[in-house]
Amino acid sequence: MISLFHSLYLLSPGVKDGRWTVLQLVEALGFCLENTDPRTRGRGIQLLSQVLLQCYSLLQEKEVLHLVLFYESRLQDHHLVIPSVLQGLQALSMCEVLSPGLAVSVLKAIFQEVHVQSLMQLDRYTVYSIITNFMSTREEELKGLGANFTFGFIQVMDGEKDPRNLLVAFQIVRDLIAKDYALGPFVEELFEVTSCYFPVDFTPPPNDPHGIQREDLILSLRAVLASTPQFAEFLLPLLIEKLDSELQSAKLDSLQTLTACCAIYGQKELQEFLPSLWSSLRREVFQTASEKIESECLAALHALSACLSRSVLSSDSEDLLDSFLSSILQDCRHHLCEPDMKLVWPSAKLLQAAAGASLRTFHRITRSVLPLLLEQYTKHTQSSQRRTILEMLLGFLELQQKWGHVEEDENTLLSLQAPVCSVVFSALMDPSVQLQLVGIKALTVLGSLQGFLSSSDLELVVDHLIRLALHEEDSQSSEAAMEAAGSMAPTYPKVFSGRMVPRLEEELQSEREESSHNHHSLQQRCLQALAAVSTHTSIVRETVPVLLQHLQKVQKGTEARNTQEMVSVCQSLHHVALQCQQDAEGCWYFHQTVVPCLLAMAVQAAMQESTHTLPGKALLEEEVLAAMIPVISAATTHLSPELAAQSVSHIVPLFLDGEVSFLPQNSFPSSFQPFGDGECLEAQRRLVALLMAFVCSLPRDVGIPQQEWLLRELLALSCSCNCPFTATTAAKCFAGLVNKHPAGQQLDEILQLAVNRMEPILAEGPCRTQALTLLLWVTKALVLRYHPLSSCLTDKLLGLLGDTELGPAAADGFSLLMAESPDVLHKSCHADVRIMFRQRFFTDNVPKLVQGFHGAGPDVKANYLKGLSHVLNHLPKPVLVTELPTLLSLLLEALSCSDRVVQLSTLSCLHPLLLEAPQVMSLHVDTLVTKFLNLTSSPTMAVRIAALRCAHALTSLPTTVLLPYKGRVIRALAKPLDDKKRLVRKEAVAARGEWFLVGSPGR
Repeated sequence: MISLFHSLYLLSPGVKDGRWTVLQLVEALGFCLENTDPRTRGRGIQLLSQVLLQCYSLLQEKEVLHLVLFYESRLQDHHLVIPSVLQGLQALSMCEVLSPGLAVSVLKAIFQEVHVQSLMQLDRYTVYSIITNFMSTREEELKGLGANFTFGFIQVMDGEKDPRNLLVAFQIVRDLIAKDYALGPFVEELFEVTSCYFPVDFTPPPNDPHGIQREDLILSLRAVLASTPQFAEFLLPLLIEKLDSELQSAKLDSLQTLTACCAIYGQKELQEFLPSLWSSLRREVFQTASEKIESECLAALHALSACLSRSVLSSDSEDLLDSFLSSILQDCRHHLCEPDMKLVWPSAKLLQAAAGASLRTFHRITRSVLPLLLEQYTKHTQSSQRRTILEMLLGFLELQQKWGHVEEDENTLLSLQAPVCSVVFSALMDPSVQLQLVGIKALTVLGSLQGFLSSSDLELVVDHLIRLALHEEDSQSSEAAMEAAGSMAPTYPKVFSGRMVPRLEEELQSEREESSHNHHSLQQRCLQALAAVSTHTSIVRETVPVLLQHLQKVQKGTEARNTQEMVSVCQSLHHVALQCQQDAEGCWYFHQTVVPCLLAMAVQAAMQESTHTLPGKALLEEEVLAAMIPVISAATTHLSPELAAQSVSHIVPLFLDGEVSFLPQNSFPSSFQPFGDGECLEAQRRLVALLMAFVCSLPRDVGIPQQEWLLRELLALSCSCNCPFTATTAAKCFAGLVNKHPAGQQLDEILQLAVNRMEPILAEGPCRTQALTLLLWVTKALVLRYHPLSSCLTDKLLGLLGDTELGPAAADGFSLLMAESPDVLHKSCHADVRIMFRQRFFTDNVPKLVQGFHGAGPDVKANYLKGLSHVLNHLPKPVLVTELPTLLSLLLEALSCSDRVVQLSTLSCLHPLLLEAPQVMSLHVDTLVTKFLNLTSSPTMAVRIAALRCAHALTSLPTTVLLPYKGRVIRALAKPLDDKKRLVRKEAVAARGEWFLVGSPGR
């Protein structure tokens, strides 16, 4: 019999390619389909159904008709046959040629003949699939059944327990409602058959292959319950009941469902239940210790108020919104006046949640609450109480922002303008820093309200902000005032450019008799404030000249602190540049004003250095040039290609040809030759750093004039210059240009020239370090863009790990290859950076590092470990976890290395792995414990801290693994508790405390 069934199954390909018809297959199966043994009949029908599932799209209308009639008759057959019958009907339900009326006929037969909930899960799922198929293709026919279809489905679903089936069943219910099927007298029954699962109590079994989570069921059921107002009279009492329960999850689910329902309910559905809902919400906010429940209560109250607001607009019936808000005010308003202020915040949150629902609710509540808050602020004298009241007031002010400009006769806030400003200004004058900070926030919000602040108010605002920014001792208030000025300046550019900027300029230029330290601190704040307020192009046009003028003034001085002051000015200019980037006009103004000025000052200083003149020397310090780099870079990255091309046509000839005509104040004592020979030009060569900042920040589609000549000059300078700063910036500039250079013969030639230049110098000579630096940056440039030569250069770098002189620096170079570069070769500078370049580098080179380590001599093994730890430290953690088993033994060996950089890198690499791959790490727990504890006594503080953090992270491993080591670790961690460094003691306390809890109940 088995071989016969197999032979018949082999006929299915013939049905698919047309050599057999389905009816011929039915005839061939006749002896099985009419067999008296139900198992044999079931096997025959199963075979037919499997063929239909493969070939249903090929069936003819008449074939479908006969098959439907056949399968319907078999629904009355033995229970062993039913699953196969349902499979066949599922196949037929997908046929496009199904005759009208057959879908209804099939469903009627299923509803009448099949007790669905007695079937196995898969067979019940098949029934839901049949219903779903018919609802998507035969909607009008099914609607012809009226409420009988709804009742039939209720019978099918009633008692369903499997989550896989429930997800489909819930979707069917949503479709019934959304597609307007007749529910008839069965609304309550449909609600009961679904709401019996509320709240969802489901925990997926471990290793569940179906991946159904509790949240999936919650969201699917919520979509059903919140899909129609017809459920309201049954659902709202249920939600109130669950809200009053002790189960936190039930409360949360009820609140979120209530919020969802408010989107479709009107006041008719809510009217009867509003008092009970408000009572439950109020109780939870007043009493709960759960922030999540409080948040959901406030969201529900907001949704209720919004729902009632919508209903009022379209209804002539009783104004439920007004009575609802009256209840809220009655129950909350008096708490705002209580001396102990115990329920002040819960009451304020409830009032703000309702007020934020609509413009009408906002006016109704603020009309009652704002005067009271202003009165309470005046009554209380303690700064802490005033801060609380002002924070509540701030909450209502922020709600006003939501509604924007409103008519004066409707706006409660406008009628209270004078007392509100008075309260905010008094907070700004208070000695309490915390109250000042809230006042500054409130001031920022008031400034955003169109027409609220008068001209005199704005002048007072600026005065307060200047005082706080410059003279307030606490840095928090100073920084907040600067941020507020930046926030308000775009709204009131004339006031800030006309009043604040001149005052800041005056303070910056003033010569004071106070201590040098205080004067320097004031100047620092002036510079920061000028940058912070530069958030509008018209203001930028005022602040930038002030900053540049101050930089020129400082450059002419001879004091020792000039270097730091120049850095401060550059930092402020950088801040302004970043704020200009999104405004094309401001960006171009900043670029064409600042970049030529900085270049002119630098060239002038370099000329003076060459002629041994003292003024301006500070400008050539590495620290100052390094601070100028981000200014020029930020001023360049967002230029349009046309404007960038205009600028590059001046700046590149400046460095190659000494063309200074575009610079302001361009009468220099000698020619500018940064690529020239001679010791006297060393100062000029340092300015290649500024060239790097510019050309490496240009968009990729901007052509660079004389680029090949420029590349050759940079190459020569990077390999021969004795100044490490100049050599490094030249190498970075060369690499930045190479990274963006179009592929082709020109690029290949310049790269080959670079290799030919580096190789002999790397082999021997006084400039090996410079050549290594160039090799590292060129390798990085090529690795980022997946250039074929990158593997060759990386191999050269790997070979240098065995060099006793260059090996340590080459190992550190792997960090440079993998890390983000702050000034060149990153995406914001338009560099060619391919995705997943780190993973590719890891795959290509870590095996070589491991191989090199095993073959290296003992004096250079540490170099390979250091290089490996740098690569792993910058690798995305998910990738690292997958490679962990093969690399862990090497990482553990790296912990024994005496090089502190290797130790630090390895510890920082292991720390996240202890948290993310505890099972793998558990296999090496003995070695890990020993290594970490040994390193807690390292002479290097950073290593001690990292080792203690790793010892702390060990507690994430399984308890059974840790228990044998608990006593040993606790004893060992007692020693760092007395470490002379506070940060070490802090980590020791945290780690030891966690180890004490290992094995404790509930951990």
